[in-house]
Amino acid sequence: MKPNIKDLRADELAKFLLERKHPAYRAKQISQWLFQKRALSFSEMSNLSQPLREELAREFSLSRPRILHRAEARDGTIKFLFGLADDVSIESVLIPESHRLTLCISTQAGCGFGCAFCATAVLGLKRNLSASEIVDQILEAIRSLSGEQRLTHIVLMGMGEPLANYANTLRALEIVTDGEWGLGLSPRRVTLSSVGLVPQIEKLMAETRVNLAISLHAATDELRGELMPVNRKYSLKQLIDCCRALPLPRRKRITFEYVLLRGVNDSPQDARNLVKLLKGIPCKVNVIPFNPYPESAFQRPSADEIARFQAVLDDAGLQINIRRPRGDDIQAACGQLQGEHTNLSLRLVATAN
Repeated sequence: MKPNIKDLRADELAKFLLERKHPAYRAKQISQWLFQKRALSFSEMSNLSQPLREELAREFSLSRPRILHRAEARDGTIKFLFGLADDVSIESVLIPESHRLTLCISTQAGCGFGCAFCATAVLGLKRNLSASEIVDQILEAIRSLSGEQRLTHIVLMGMGEPLANYANTLRALEIVTDGEWGLGLSPRRVTLSSVGLVPQIEKLMAETRVNLAISLHAATDELRGELMPVNRKYSLKQLIDCCRALPLPRRKRITFEYVLLRGVNDSPQDARNLVKLLKGIPCKVNVIPFNPYPESAFQRPSADEIARFQAVLDDAGLQINIRRPRGDDIQAACGQLQGEHTNLSLRLVATAN
């Protein structure tokens, strides 16, 4: 199988061109065709010579995922089920809000971290996505936009753990944030969510300027270890010490995500433990009432239980956001992504692309 040209770094593409007696500046032109003009074939690259276009077509493939299903929720949220070249499927979610349009993308097919409350964990890890497969989700979502719609934010919070696929995730982030030949999105508008892989978090923050979100979900080692097996490798203390030591620019904050599970981690004492844990860290907390999915053992807390938890955080002065479910009627809300064509066909009212 020919290599995918979108997976080449800029220096790798320039080296390929120089070895074949083409000027290195063509690399920027090719990248602009791939990521800014969203070319679907080498023949479209009209400012390249015909021999070069033919050579590129001989040496490389040019990917485009299939949209197996597209489902739209009552609130306007859109979930895409993408089919990849090897018939693995992944999901992305487009979330419209008043002044922003956010795309939640996947970095792995499935996930190997086994968080107890997450539908993706049921699948296990199928494989890492390539950089091109990560970016192609964005390109296809952009192609689906109409009128004056414009994608404003990217969150790496879909299927998988981005930092367990570090090299491909970093390459994808380079494409997303480069203004000369890439998608040109400001790093301030890109957020990566991690379950807490401490060495990779330190590396990411040294090598990029994207926003960091930590999937926390418990404020004690015992409970977090039950909900998130990763905590047995990187303890809560290691994770929080890492977050405290990160050299954050002024005004930048870490986001801590906390899924509220009824009767598990939603008591006022749980909230007080959370306040104590995060004291002194520049942060905000996204409180996410659990989004049920088929066969889940957990329940969403009541409105009163959510309010009691929120009140403790408010009284302590923590900056918090109670995240309302988006797209939960099409299983597109946080923690619900499964990427399974057979499951989706049974439960979604969806239209084929």
